[in-house]
Amino acid sequence: MRNISDLIEQYLKSILQSSPDGFIEIQRNELADKFSCVPSQINYVISTRFTLEKGYVVESKRGGGGYIRIQKVCLSPQNPIHSLLSQSVGSELDQTSAEGLIYQLQEATVISEREAALLKAAISRDVLTLKLPLRDEIRAKLFKAMLIALLSK
Repeated sequence: MRNISDLIEQYLKSILQSSPDGFIEIQRNELADKFSCVPSQINYVISTRFTLEKGYVVESKRGGGGYIRIQKVCLSPQNPIHSLLSQSVGSELDQTSAEGLIYQLQEATVISEREAALLKAAISRDVLTLKLPLRDEIRAKLFKAMLIALLSK
């Protein structure tokens, strides 16, 4: 059986996908009532499963008429590598961010499951056994080089 976080995530993704505007605005308390959970559960799902690394922009407005807006960031099929590299990968890249970017590329069907597995293996801290910040610098360079090689056709 799926847990409540999975159900909330699936619900938000489904309404986001059917949104003609490309974004959704939700009220945390109303969503918590719908799923019979505490509002902090909604915060947890949004903060862990709707991150920039996974391809989402989240903004919130607090107060009585407050809302949480979730928008899916779309990679351009014509030029995904350049927009991804310029926006997301700087001179350093930690493993969590790199894995999030790989997830985003795979979900956008820019890379295959096998290519994603190879990228994850190559950028793992178990493979890059160097001290920080050198490890994150090498990971960023390696990640950029691999993406350019994979996506330059």
